[in-house]
Amino acid sequence: MFWQKTLARPLEFSGIGLHGGRPVAVTIHPAQANQGLRFVRADLPGRPQIRAHYSRVTDTTRATTLGENGCTLSTVEHLLAALGGLGVDNALIQVEGPELPIMDGSAAPFTRLLTETGLRSLPWPRAHVLIQRPVELREGDRWMRVVPGEPRITYTIDFSHPLIRRQRYSIPVKPGIFGREIAPARTFGFLKEVEYLKANGLALGGSLDNAVVLDDTGVLNPGGLRFPEECVRHKILDAVGDLTLLGMPLVGRVEVGWGSHALHLKFLEHLMTQDDAWRIWVPSSRERTGRPRWAPAPLWEGVPA
Repeated sequence: MFWQKTLARPLEFSGIGLHGGRPVAVTIHPAQANQGLRFVRADLPGRPQIRAHYSRVTDTTRATTLGENGCTLSTVEHLLAALGGLGVDNALIQVEGPELPIMDGSAAPFTRLLTETGLRSLPWPRAHVLIQRPVELREGDRWMRVVPGEPRITYTIDFSHPLIRRQRYSIPVKPGIFGREIAPARTFGFLKEVEYLKANGLALGGSLDNAVVLDDTGVLNPGGLRFPEECVRHKILDAVGDLTLLGMPLVGRVEVGWGSHALHLKFLEHLMTQDDAWRIWVPSSRERTGRPRWAPAPLWEGVPA
């Protein structure tokens, strides 16, 4: 976890865009150390780039949308969750369209493809955002906080639907655990919402093949749920994707109640204004060969935007 990583070789795949309902081709190229994650709108003249960073977020309505250099790219959170969950720091992601393919509505196809392609370490240590004191953001009943400690995400949701009700799930942030326990959790929605979206020209690519759809009493998908608490696990997936927009792994215990893409991104902005609450930690050579110490490290001037 201490060396920066990228792909071992280029990866190509394609799928259907959730909102446009059109095929989208994607190629992920390896990148050098300190390049970060960058998207390329390969379908546009000049092939403009968009950095995967919270400062580039332009919309959080039903998905996370990034914008830069006069273009936007939506539904980036599931691929970012796979990249962040597996510890990929650097990649150039070419997209032939305005949105990422929805695949099966989870991050599992992305994690499988990335794992099959292989990852390689780069000769440069990974920098982390190390939490020094608790930070919290509240918006009505919704809240998000981070406290010092080893990386973990705890999420709570509460819906009146009889199959969901109140769900809470907590999990360490580790690549193997993410791939098994979080990546397969699919996005979910309610039948009435899906019908409304389609009637208004949205979610044209949505189907039971790429989302969990619930009516008033149960799940419409023939195979049912992948986990009893699949809905809250997917909220963790979304949070991992949004937290990847920090640009560095977050070392701390993240807790969220009744969250959303909007809350996740507002929290990142709030956190970065709390200069005394975090430090940039680069493991020493001794720490890179042993068990990590979640301890303060020299402070850099800030997280580059």
